[in-house]
Amino acid sequence: MSGPPRLYRDLAEWWPVLSAPEDYEEEAAFYLRVMRGHARVPLREILELGCGGGSNASHLKRHARMTLVDLSPGMLAVSRALNPECEHVEGDMRFVRLGRQFDAVFVHDAVSYMASEEDLRRAMETAFAHCRPGGVALFCPDRTRESFTATTTCGGHDRGSRSMRYLEWTFDPDTADTAYDSLMAYVLREAGAEPVCVLDRHVCGLFRHGEWLAWLEDAGFRACAVPFHHSQIEPGSCDVFVGVRREEVSG
Repeated sequence: MSGPPRLYRDLAEWWPVLSAPEDYEEEAAFYLRVMRGHARVPLREILELGCGGGSNASHLKRHARMTLVDLSPGMLAVSRALNPECEHVEGDMRFVRLGRQFDAVFVHDAVSYMASEEDLRRAMETAFAHCRPGGVALFCPDRTRESFTATTTCGGHDRGSRSMRYLEWTFDPDTADTAYDSLMAYVLREAGAEPVCVLDRHVCGLFRHGEWLAWLEDAGFRACAVPFHHSQIEPGSCDVFVGVRREEVSG
């Protein structure tokens, strides 16, 4: 199981069956509140790095013009179908440079795939390069080192002629490094066909709370952490990280 997870390659078209866009409405509203609450400029244009299938963007686009970047052509195809009015760019959040700035840079849980300090710092530098003075960058990792616990979860959806169920087992095989594993077993069923079972591995980064804040400061932001609020998440169980570009707004 080497290389990028199959979910973002040959299984990308199954993404809306795994994780339906309508499930993101509450959290997208939270992210919008956080960005608006910290930005010193109106949020008219938002860049999302690692947009995946565009589920958050399907809600955020009602409030701002969205430019969506992702490394996976398959996931961009899913997002284009959901968000045809948004600009889509194939690119790596560590290296992409669009040559323009935005009022906010939003990086959802795709930032969790930055499994080394070097990669995470590069993603932060990309966010800074695209954030205009007074703008805000919001990073939403799934876990930090302090909050990490091994978990087992399941879910899935029925959508049209397709059904998908998954079992996710998250654990840390080596507490001395900066990564953890999420092993996912998918059961895929299409009408009239036999179910198919697939095993997929996701390797994600695990960093300390203080490291997130220090590296955002190093990238040029004023950094803070904000508790994540969601009706299905235990209060205080995880944070998102906010960076406001330090330069004063001119004019």
